[in-house]
Amino acid sequence: MRRTLMGKKIGMTRVFEESGKEIAVTVIEAGPCTVVQRKTLQTDGYEAIQVGLGERKRSRTNSPLTGHFESRGISPKQHLREIGLDPGDDYKPGDQLTVSMFKAGEIVDVTATSKGKGFAGGMKRHGFKGGPATHGSKVHRAPQSSGATDAARVFKGVRKPGQMGNVQVTTRGLTVVDVDTESNLLVLKGSVPGGSNGRVIIRGREQ
Repeated sequence: MRRTLMGKKIGMTRVFEESGKEIAVTVIEAGPCTVVQRKTLQTDGYEAIQVGLGERKRSRTNSPLTGHFESRGISPKQHLREIGLDPGDDYKPGDQLTVSMFKAGEIVDVTATSKGKGFAGGMKRHGFKGGPATHGSKVHRAPQSSGATDAARVFKGVRKPGQMGNVQVTTRGLTVVDVDTESNLLVLKGSVPGGSNGRVIIRGREQ
């Protein structure tokens, strides 16, 4: 199994190396994730496990999900995700995936939903240069030609104003600075997508 763990972004802070150099880091509360279901090649056509993160009130859980959890003797979870397995992996419902699967110094990838910025113009959304500021120009921040001169339509892929952010983003190559197994905390060098308390997915790379 490729080491994968769900977590929650706590926020950013800084730490200092032994040399005194300051490092900006992101703190993530990673796991523990509970194995809810084991999927097999014989019954489902592929090998995977379904894991859950966070506790959900039974009163807030619909009947199908309640039955899904209770049939396996597991309390309802807020978030569910599937993780593919490799041949020989042996997991069963009730097993725990914890932050101990990671270690300081290794490289991980983090996926999350970026902050939504609402409707944005071409300069903010795409980094357009903008029009002249003087000499009688009447267009300063609006995009100019959409690229169609004689086709009487706008071609697909033309960058225009619109919704900015609120999309799934993966930041690759982040270094694990520290692992706190007692508090389930993972300290990563640099920033990760999304705001505080946002859900993130951490994936380890093959050793």
